Amino acid sequence: MAAGTERPSAAVADAGAGKSGPRGQQVVEILRSAIIMGSYEPGERLIEATLSTELGTSRGPVREALRQLENEGLVMSFPYRGAVVLGVSDEEVQQVLIPIRLTLERYSFARALDRMTDDDFAELGKQIWLMEQAGKANDLLKLVEADLCFHEIVMTASGQLHTMQIWRTIWPRIRAYFYRYERSRSFEETVIEHRALLAALQTRDPEIVLAQLERHIAVPAPPAPPKLARKVRPA
Repeated sequence: MAAGTERPSAAVADAGAGKSGPRGQQVVEILRSAIIMGSYEPGERLIEATLSTELGTSRGPVREALRQLENEGLVMSFPYRGAVVLGVSDEEVQQVLIPIRLTLERYSFARALDRMTDDDFAELGKQIWLMEQAGKANDLLKLVEADLCFHEIVMTASGQLHTMQIWRTIWPRIRAYFYRYERSRSFEETVIEHRALLAALQTRDPEIVLAQLERHIAVPAPPAPPKLARKVRPA
């Protein structure tokens, strides 16, 4: 552990979790957020006994959380080493995640245009408002959640269930790259881009929508982020 970094503690993890500490899904959310925010470096070991002490919980919930995070592609288990953090590299973002995401969203957005209701558009507007509020509070995690929700609303409206299944299998790593990308630019840029995307969707013109979607998704690799202190809070 690098000097000056912090590990999770029961108090930080969840002050309202009760005397027995955070359990189950709470532990998953705490560790997932810590990995996404870069509080753990790629290749770093996540030791059950250490995490259970730091989080003030038993080893069972930690073991279950690590299994779920392995299924999400954020950690990998190795014999005699335990769970190790998997990073999201610029190469993976540019060569794998962005092309997959663009394929899934192009397909879904085109099919959602004739199915979207006024309520769907209102919900998209709400997510943009949440992005604005996150910007005012300088809350990057909430910005990322609203960003993801915006795109999922359109994909859900498309009615393409298999596409949604694929999206959800890579969602944790997409979330990680969103966090990586968003912290390299201003919150206002994110808001402006989503306003433009909403305006395109409201035209219900596939050419306009897909052109705007491609401009939105095909982003350059961000600069290398600074190392963060290990301060873990609930997602």
